[in-house]
Amino acid sequence: MSRIGKKEIVIPEKTEVIINGSVVTIKGKEGELSRTFNKNNITIEVVDGTVKLTPVKDTLENKALWGTYASHIINMIAGVNKPYEKRLVVEGIGYKADVSPTEITLKVGFSHLVKKPIPAGLKVSSDKGVLIISGIDKELVGSFASAVKAVKKPEPYKGKGIRFEGEVIRRKEGKKTA
Repeated sequence: MSRIGKKEIVIPEKTEVIINGSVVTIKGKEGELSRTFNKNNITIEVVDGTVKLTPVKDTLENKALWGTYASHIINMIAGVNKPYEKRLVVEGIGYKADVSPTEITLKVGFSHLVKKPIPAGLKVSSDKGVLIISGIDKELVGSFASAVKAVKKPEPYKGKGIRFEGEVIRRKEGKKTA
């Protein structure tokens, strides 16, 4: 049994949840998110200002999807009310990130510039070596932030590279001279 799935999800004020077949649409002050769920496994319904999920059959797959679907709906409701944000630190001498409206240009120690297009629905800004990625879709924000980080992961000797703010890099000791 899913602990997350058993709980009813409270819908905050000024947030609207619309269920049309297997598509759940959530509208809030920051925007609108839609997601398709398999209605053969879990039934989703709005009852008295809450979203209630119940499995159709008691199978192992449905038990796993019950909590997953509930988490997706909770994240969607939270995202349309307050955008998610990830902060990336670009660290190293000569390393920098330039943001244009459609793409990020990274200069991170390669012989060429690395350009990453910004997906629709995300806002990216740069402030003194820190990239701020924000948007209402938690999954999109996290996947884009990790794709940017994957361009140049921090190395263990000097810590140069792109890392999440607050992430601790295990450092190694360099060569010792005799």
